[in-house]
Amino acid sequence: MPTLIEAKDITRTFTQFDHEITILKGINLNIDAGEFVAIQGSSGGGKSTLLHILGLLDRPSSGSLFLNGQNSSTLSDDEQSRLRNNFVGFVFQNFYLIPYATALENVLLPGIYNSRPQKESLERAKDLLEKVGLGDRMDFKPNRLSGGQQQRVAMARALLNNPPLILADEPTGQLDSKTSKEILQLLNDINKTGKTIVVVTHDPETASWAKRHIFMADGLITKDEINIRNSA
Repeated sequence: MPTLIEAKDITRTFTQFDHEITILKGINLNIDAGEFVAIQGSSGGGKSTLLHILGLLDRPSSGSLFLNGQNSSTLSDDEQSRLRNNFVGFVFQNFYLIPYATALENVLLPGIYNSRPQKESLERAKDLLEKVGLGDRMDFKPNRLSGGQQQRVAMARALLNNPPLILADEPTGQLDSKTSKEILQLLNDINKTGKTIVVVTHDPETASWAKRHIFMADGLITKDEINIRNSA
């Protein structure tokens, strides 16, 4: 499989109260197209910061990030925004749905920034909501949906532009165990369609769904291994 993500010597430093805090201390990482990867570690280890850099929500302090062979570190902010919109879909712990918009309208949001005809985006959004089991909830606003249903809307939104990469930051963090399993099964099904999935989590049960485990602590990758249970 071709390499989809290549991170070279990525560091990230923040200034807080006149002190520099280094969150990432030289990350080298390759992820191939079609992988299902879990980045696991305790809070403060740098995993969410790394995910934000991989998704072009943040820039590294030093080092280079290549996405599908393109050096994103050399792109302007506008160029990064365009690449992010077409290349990456995001799923977050807090869903980040617009409260006054319906499920369908929330899914349609990424379509604002692409060149696809509006009718085509609308049909794709409806189809995605059907596929995540919310065909009868398209007109519901978030306050009428359960946490699991809201996360399904967020996953449909992440898929609207058909990106090759899905980044999920603690996607089951607000869900009960039964609903968490349903969401992880959905991510697994998405991976089987050829999408690359990268999940950040502190939870070993969530990480167990991935085929590859990357462990982080103190801003460094401490272990990178294949999950034998899911490697077949």
